[in-house]
Amino acid sequence: MTIARHRQLTSDPATHRAADEIAAIYNKAGKDYLAYADGDPARLFSFDGPHGYADQQIWHLLQRELARLRASGKSSIRLLDAGCGPGTWLRRLVVHALELGFTDIKARGFDLAVSQVHQAQALARRLSEASGIHLRFEVADLTERLPEADASVDVALCLYSVLSHIPAERLSDVAREIARVTSGYFVATVRSIGSTPSAFAYPVENIRHLQLRSDRNECELELSDGTRNAFNFRLFSASQLRDCFTPHFLIEEVRGLDVFHTRFSLDRRWNPPELLQDSGVLDELALLEEACATKAAFIDRATHILLGARNGGAQGNPTPSGGLSAGDGCHCRKRCR
Repeated sequence: MTIARHRQLTSDPATHRAADEIAAIYNKAGKDYLAYADGDPARLFSFDGPHGYADQQIWHLLQRELARLRASGKSSIRLLDAGCGPGTWLRRLVVHALELGFTDIKARGFDLAVSQVHQAQALARRLSEASGIHLRFEVADLTERLPEADASVDVALCLYSVLSHIPAERLSDVAREIARVTSGYFVATVRSIGSTPSAFAYPVENIRHLQLRSDRNECELELSDGTRNAFNFRLFSASQLRDCFTPHFLIEEVRGLDVFHTRFSLDRRWNPPELLQDSGVLDELALLEEACATKAAFIDRATHILLGARNGGAQGNPTPSGGLSAGDGCHCRKRCR
């Protein structure tokens, strides 16, 4: 695999500067971001990162969609991960597509941060050499035109802080472009307006100063080593996320991800071991999440908001709206955070 960088010379220089500021954060984080965001890269489906509960809910949706496509008789699949970071989600999709019996898998992930793309390539090297798999990772900007052909992508992802880093005035163009290339299913997550503070590429304890100026969609960040960054960042309400994509997709669900789990998470440096091993609390939290994830009083206070949408011209039988069923909730006995 080779690194390519796609950037149109006609784009706004201010947009390029904003993109470079974001890339600098994740380039500096390097491998630390992979450990923080996704846990052990050798345990692809362990879901034991800081957002393990949210990760599991996203994965339920993606598993369901891949199974639907395979059951429809498809043997080929096209995948796109916009803002792929170290490539964990795209690797999960490719591995599962292989397990389901897809024989022709084309997948592309791209990110602003060179260091993250390098990691994605290294981690996917063996997988990309398997028969029937065409997997590549590139450095590219989501505010630019995507190289994919119209309606060529079966499943598209844009997860966690990616859309929050897009300048507000470019969001409509980004949504339109994602819809142009997506023939099937699209999953996005964003940080909610009522979420707890995040340090993006780092644990919060690595931060000396953090200030989000929501009136300007700007964040100021100072690391414990004195490094300072100021960059674009926006928090979303559920209605804002829905409104962004409604003109381009059939919205199947919008729900809060992790209303309670993060707020009840424990710390090995402080809490006794017997509390860390109390799986009964996790089961109760999962029931609370399922009951409250789509309620107006809670959805904007979740750690993330999830949107599942389908292109209006997609073939097949879309999953009915209404979110995950009670049987799809988290039954993880591990430390979901």
